[in-house]
Amino acid sequence: MWSNRYVRTVIISRVLLQLGIWIRNFAILLYVTDLTNNDPQYVSLISVAEFAPIFLFALIGGTFADKWRPKRTMVWCDLLSALSIILVLVVLAFGSWYALLLGTLISASLSQFSQPSASKLFKQHVPAEQLQGVMAIFQSLNAGFMVIGPIFGAFIYQQYGIEVSLILTGVMFLGSALVLSSLPRDVSAVNATGTGSFKQDLMEGLRYMWANRALRTVGTTFAAAGLGAGLIQPMFLFIAIENLGQDSQFLQWLLMVTGAAMFVGGGVILSMANKIKPHILLAIGLLSSTICTIGLGWSTSIALTFALQIVNGFFTPCIHVGIQTMIMQNTEAAFIGRVGGTITPIFMGMMVVGMSTAGYLKAASSLFTVFTLSGILFLLGMLLLLPLFEKKRKSEISC
Repeated sequence: MWSNRYVRTVIISRVLLQLGIWIRNFAILLYVTDLTNNDPQYVSLISVAEFAPIFLFALIGGTFADKWRPKRTMVWCDLLSALSIILVLVVLAFGSWYALLLGTLISASLSQFSQPSASKLFKQHVPAEQLQGVMAIFQSLNAGFMVIGPIFGAFIYQQYGIEVSLILTGVMFLGSALVLSSLPRDVSAVNATGTGSFKQDLMEGLRYMWANRALRTVGTTFAAAGLGAGLIQPMFLFIAIENLGQDSQFLQWLLMVTGAAMFVGGGVILSMANKIKPHILLAIGLLSSTICTIGLGWSTSIALTFALQIVNGFFTPCIHVGIQTMIMQNTEAAFIGRVGGTITPIFMGMMVVGMSTAGYLKAASSLFTVFTLSGILFLLGMLLLLPLFEKKRKSEISC
């Protein structure tokens, strides 16, 4: 797969983007927690700025990805993200830290046009039998940055401050645009299913997904899982501070352990890519999240917390690879952007709801209550997959 020019180039681009994103995200997190004295509502607000655009723009970005030329879209998105960092630096110089949230919001919005364009490139230039392997590689890449990203991001901020962190982020975005510009020119032909108006293409994609039972089931499962993930996304900082009695910088070690386990888990899935059915992978991942999430909310032991993070991280790739494979297997090539752009907002929309309410729920109850509720939602997501197991069993019997 590395010999494929498109895979190789997009991987290099994603390395640069991940470096920039982790530097930016950790610098903003540490900067804001320092300013607000670890206020959970402001911490939740950072997560909303990172994830709300995924809900708002994923469907729009996916629809345009089916219409626009992918290379050009990806290059322009990276350039505009770099420009947004420059504007944030200017506003920050006048003393307004809220500009950090605006910059994150803009960059995350642009990524909703860039990511489905990468999927379109893979559909066009990667053999079908290699697609699941490519997805596993990208999952391992993301997991690897969960190991080095927090360490690198925290180090840059602690040594050089918020301004240098943002400058490096902008440089990484520009580097990604430069790397992507080396790809051959996009093919000029436009898919016949993407030649109508935006509204027509959008409605066509929604009807396509609604008519597909497997995709509908994935959507409901992701709604429950998204709400569960959103509740705990901004709360991991308080696992470190309240449950374990550490400072906010201890969060990087929790994330590092999770990322290392995800990296190993992704490698195991890659080696078994054609042996386990994707809906089984997804169910395994959700069951692991149920058990480990409740355990994390209860644990006050550093050793037990790390053990739960390792187990949860190892099985987390089951969720990502399982869902992406299910989408690829049940979706025609012409609808990849729109289907992904429909399912992603379902997950991320519920995730944003969870993140928006997590701080208030914690203040009204306890950290353990938030994590227990999240675990129950992961379990609900797994139970919603049961119709697919029955469908697969009947298909095997009829064969």
